[in-house]
Amino acid sequence: MTPAEQSQNALALCQMAPVIPVLVIEDLAHAVPLAQALVAGGLPVLEVTLRTDCALEAIAEMARIEGAVVGAGTVLTPEQMADARAAGARFAVAPGATSALIDAARLNEMPLLPGAQTCSEVMSLMEQGYTVQKFFPAEAIGGANALKSIAGPLPQVTFCPTGVISAARAPDYLALPNVACVGGSWVAPKDAMAAGDWDAITRLARAASELPR
Repeated sequence: MTPAEQSQNALALCQMAPVIPVLVIEDLAHAVPLAQALVAGGLPVLEVTLRTDCALEAIAEMARIEGAVVGAGTVLTPEQMADARAAGARFAVAPGATSALIDAARLNEMPLLPGAQTCSEVMSLMEQGYTVQKFFPAEAIGGANALKSIAGPLPQVTFCPTGVISAARAPDYLALPNVACVGGSWVAPKDAMAAGDWDAITRLARAASELPR
């Protein structure tokens, strides 16, 4: 799968809903009900970050939920790319991009959403065929105003911004022509997961799924 094909796949995923939940799962027992709650709320594309010991197991369990399209986030190495693919991940998200990671995405036939911050990074990825990229950490590096400025010289690239984006800030990003969706963790708060309040998470997901873009 070439970078251009990866970006086509990534764009299709980004267009499924205005928000991709960015999930840190610390208790494997939360994986299935969390996926069910988010899908029921209209958010089918789920990014499980590889930041916990049970992340790969969570991907495997969530991938079996009807309607869920599960991917791996915080993918840093070729080994993690291969492990995520084996677990059932259908896409990978990285905070940046390295040649080894790009090679691994091609080898594993895994759509990669590579991260970029600067125009030089965006242009380098664009040269390789990545026209859909992650903008991270969005709020820390200028937020929606930064992406609006990047759209001027680089209108060919579409972004999924992530990084401390809130429900209140998401509409600012989604209004931009170079934003396909946003990544956010607000739809799955830790306290709601700890309490097993899946109805609350479904309500948050439903509100997020109805954000205009």
